[in-house]
Amino acid sequence: MAGMVLLVCCIWTVLLCLSVQAYENLALHQPAWQSSTAGSYAGAERAVDGLYTDLRWRGGQCAESDWDQTTAEWRVDLGGVRSIHHIVIQYATGNIVWDENNFYTEWFLGFSIYISNTTNKEDGVLCFRDTNYTRATIPNPVNITCPYHGRYVFYYNNRTHPPFPEGYSDDAYIRLCEVEVYDCPSPGYYGENCSLECPQNCQDGYCDSVKGTCLGCKPGYIGTRCNQECPDEYHGKQCAGKCSLTCVVPGRCDKVTGRCLGGCQAGWTGNMCKEDCSDGQYGYNCVENCSLTCGDSGKCDKITGHCVGGCRAGWTSDMCEKECGAGLFGKNCVGNCSMTCGDPGVCDKVTGHCNGSCLAGWEGNMCQNECPIGLYGANCFGNCSLTCGHPGKCDRVTGHCNGGCQRGWTGVMCEEGKRYKNN
Repeated sequence: MAGMVLLVCCIWTVLLCLSVQAYENLALHQPAWQSSTAGSYAGAERAVDGLYTDLRWRGGQCAESDWDQTTAEWRVDLGGVRSIHHIVIQYATGNIVWDENNFYTEWFLGFSIYISNTTNKEDGVLCFRDTNYTRATIPNPVNITCPYHGRYVFYYNNRTHPPFPEGYSDDAYIRLCEVEVYDCPSPGYYGENCSLECPQNCQDGYCDSVKGTCLGCKPGYIGTRCNQECPDEYHGKQCAGKCSLTCVVPGRCDKVTGRCLGGCQAGWTGNMCKEDCSDGQYGYNCVENCSLTCGDSGKCDKITGHCVGGCRAGWTSDMCEKECGAGLFGKNCVGNCSMTCGDPGVCDKVTGHCNGSCLAGWEGNMCQNECPIGLYGANCFGNCSLTCGHPGKCDRVTGHCNGGCQRGWTGVMCEEGKRYKNN
């Protein structure tokens, strides 16, 4: 009777494989790993060796974990990221009838299947978790539809949170005689005989092996077949990115990368126009340099280029690009050149210093000081005559003596001696 049941199981498995002949077992002879091993006869590779005619524990054709474990984990490396249509698991039976009386059933209950691109199942997706099977209803082999893509397929079971459901074993076990992972032999194809190419905008080229619907889209596309571009103002994976409002046309960007089309608004830079201009730069895409004649040299408004803090001495206007006009000097050109300069109202535009000399009667860099007593003329270089009526006192401009001359002298500057006749 047991032999008859085994024969029926094998025939059922063969028929199952024939029904999916368009697909290939991607797991066959691929590297495998498990969290513990019962012995040399039960390594993880036994579950992908293509042999499962002997379904006994210690039969040499099944991967088996050690005893007294609270968790049991097995995985196979498909050698690269692959689409997955379905997974078939043949659990050990002891070569006896698979029903509620078969003690292997209690070890199988509660298992999970994960798909991941890394050797950590938590980085991937949960494809299946048994929460409903009983010892009387759990199938063996079990066929699991799993429309995902990944590099690693995990079998996992645990007994970490007692009390356990009725019929569950107290410990977690691996008793896997074969794990088959089916999909098209060449990535990027689907349909009958795997002859149709997946839509060109499917992420990584993967699509549902039957319908051809994408398992994810390349950045910039959405839709079941990824044939729709992102709506205006959106970009990236699943069109979840929002185009920057600081693009030169707000919200207009490349639907794949998010890069602003036409550059950035004044004051912004970077591919996505999210970085403000560096100090010393301004304008569209920050390609303009702030004026070095700004009051704070090289610092200006990052949008307009207007100088921050006014202009340096000698310059004026919003961007400090204009020199002071005639008669003006200093910061922002608010100073008036002195009218006592040698050229009245003409001075250095930066310092306000008179160019050349002062008018008669004045001295100083800006000709702001009257000549002191005893001096006169341009830049106060002249000395008042000592023959003035008041010695050393004269008109600051002309040098003319004030109050006449001393006895014996004449002239406006008392520079001429008098001649006396003999009595």
